[in-house]
Amino acid sequence: MDSDKKVKNTDVANWHQSVWKVVSEIPSGHVLTYGEVARLSGMPRAARRVSQALRRAPRGMELPWHRVINAQGKISFPEDSSGWMQQKDKLEQEGVVFLNGTVDLDRFGYRGAVDRLLWGDEGL
Repeated sequence: MDSDKKVKNTDVANWHQSVWKVVSEIPSGHVLTYGEVARLSGMPRAARRVSQALRRAPRGMELPWHRVINAQGKISFPEDSSGWMQQKDKLEQEGVVFLNGTVDLDRFGYRGAVDRLLWGDEGL
Protein backbone atom coordinates (compact mmCIF):
# COMPACT_ATOMS: atom_id res chain seq x y z
CA MET A 1 0.00 0.00 0.00
CA ASP A 2 2.78 2.46 0.88
CA SER A 3 4.61 1.65 -2.37
CA ASP A 4 1.45 2.59 -4.34
CA LYS A 5 1.37 5.94 -2.55
CA LYS A 6 5.06 6.53 -3.33
CA VAL A 7 4.48 5.77 -7.01
CA LYS A 8 1.57 8.22 -7.12
CA ASN A 9 3.61 10.89 -5.32
CA THR A 10 6.47 10.35 -7.78
CA ASP A 11 4.05 10.64 -10.71
CA VAL A 12 2.67 13.90 -9.31
CA ALA A 13 6.17 15.29 -8.69
CA ASN A 14 7.22 14.36 -12.22
CA TRP A 15 4.11 16.01 -13.66
CA HIS A 16 4.75 19.16 -11.60
CA GLN A 17 8.25 19.28 -13.10
CA SER A 18 6.75 18.92 -16.57
CA VAL A 19 4.41 21.84 -15.85
CA TRP A 20 7.32 23.96 -14.62
CA LYS A 21 9.31 23.15 -17.78
CA VAL A 22 6.43 24.07 -20.10
CA VAL A 23 5.73 27.31 -18.24
CA SER A 24 9.42 28.24 -18.13
CA GLU A 25 9.51 28.02 -21.94
CA ILE A 26 6.57 30.32 -22.67
CA PRO A 27 8.12 33.20 -24.63
CA SER A 28 7.92 36.72 -23.25
CA GLY A 29 4.92 38.56 -24.67
CA HIS A 30 2.86 35.38 -25.04
CA VAL A 31 0.53 33.28 -22.94
CA LEU A 32 -0.70 29.72 -22.70
CA THR A 33 -3.97 28.62 -21.18
CA TYR A 34 -4.10 26.26 -18.22
CA GLY A 35 -5.45 23.60 -20.59
CA GLU A 36 -2.59 24.05 -23.06
CA VAL A 37 -0.04 23.77 -20.25
CA ALA A 38 -1.74 20.61 -18.99
CA ARG A 39 -1.77 19.09 -22.49
CA LEU A 40 1.86 19.96 -23.19
CA SER A 41 2.77 18.53 -19.77
CA GLY A 42 1.24 15.18 -20.62
CA MET A 43 -2.07 15.39 -18.72
CA PRO A 44 -4.58 16.96 -21.10
CA ARG A 45 -7.52 16.78 -18.71
CA ALA A 46 -5.71 18.35 -15.76
CA ALA A 47 -6.08 22.08 -16.47
CA ARG A 48 -7.31 22.80 -12.95
CA ARG A 49 -4.22 21.14 -11.49
CA VAL A 50 -1.80 23.44 -13.33
CA SER A 51 -2.22 26.27 -10.81
CA GLN A 52 -1.60 23.77 -8.02
CA ALA A 53 1.67 22.72 -9.68
CA LEU A 54 2.70 26.36 -10.06
CA ARG A 55 2.03 27.05 -6.37
CA ARG A 56 4.24 24.09 -5.46
CA ALA A 57 7.26 25.29 -7.42
CA PRO A 58 10.39 25.70 -5.28
CA ARG A 59 10.76 29.22 -3.88
CA GLY A 60 13.91 30.07 -5.81
CA MET A 61 12.43 29.01 -9.15
CA GLU A 62 11.56 32.06 -11.20
CA LEU A 63 8.70 30.77 -13.32
CA PRO A 64 6.83 33.19 -15.57
CA TRP A 65 3.56 32.13 -13.90
CA HIS A 66 1.92 35.32 -15.15
CA ARG A 67 1.95 33.93 -18.71
CA VAL A 68 -0.71 31.31 -17.86
CA ILE A 69 -4.33 32.43 -18.23
CA ASN A 70 -7.73 30.79 -18.60
CA ALA A 71 -9.30 29.46 -21.79
CA GLN A 72 -11.37 32.64 -22.23
CA GLY A 73 -8.18 34.69 -22.45
CA LYS A 74 -8.69 36.17 -19.01
CA ILE A 75 -6.71 36.29 -15.79
CA SER A 76 -8.17 33.85 -13.29
CA PHE A 77 -7.68 35.99 -10.17
CA PRO A 78 -10.65 38.14 -9.08
CA GLU A 79 -10.39 41.52 -10.87
CA ASP A 80 -10.17 43.51 -7.64
CA SER A 81 -7.26 41.44 -6.26
CA SER A 82 -3.59 42.35 -6.09
CA GLY A 83 -2.78 39.07 -7.91
CA TRP A 84 -4.93 40.14 -10.87
CA MET A 85 -3.26 43.54 -11.07
CA GLN A 86 0.24 42.06 -10.70
CA GLN A 87 -0.38 39.52 -13.47
CA LYS A 88 -1.91 42.12 -15.79
CA ASP A 89 0.96 44.56 -15.17
CA LYS A 90 3.58 41.88 -15.89
CA LEU A 91 1.86 40.84 -19.12
CA GLU A 92 1.42 44.42 -20.31
CA GLN A 93 5.11 45.12 -19.60
CA GLU A 94 5.87 42.28 -22.03
CA GLY A 95 3.62 43.79 -24.70
CA VAL A 96 0.50 41.66 -24.19
CA VAL A 97 -2.60 43.74 -24.97
CA PHE A 98 -5.89 43.44 -23.08
CA LEU A 99 -9.19 44.43 -24.68
CA ASN A 100 -12.02 44.56 -22.16
CA GLY A 101 -9.96 42.44 -19.77
CA THR A 102 -9.29 39.75 -22.38
CA VAL A 103 -6.13 38.69 -24.24
CA ASP A 104 -6.42 37.84 -27.94
CA LEU A 105 -5.31 34.20 -27.82
CA ASP A 106 -4.79 34.07 -31.61
CA ARG A 107 -2.22 36.85 -31.38
CA PHE A 108 -0.63 36.33 -27.97
CA GLY A 109 -1.39 32.66 -27.34
CA TYR A 110 0.28 29.45 -28.46
CA ARG A 111 -0.30 30.08 -32.17
CA GLY A 112 1.04 33.62 -31.94
CA ALA A 113 4.18 32.37 -30.19
CA VAL A 114 4.76 29.73 -32.88
CA ASP A 115 4.18 32.33 -35.61
CA ARG A 116 6.70 34.66 -33.98
CA LEU A 117 9.26 31.85 -33.69
CA LEU A 118 8.78 30.87 -37.35
CA TRP A 119 8.31 34.25 -39.02
CA GLY A 120 9.61 36.86 -36.58
CA ASP A 121 7.81 40.07 -35.70
CA GLU A 122 7.34 40.98 -39.38
CA GLY A 123 4.96 38.04 -39.88
CA LEU A 124 2.53 39.36 -37.28
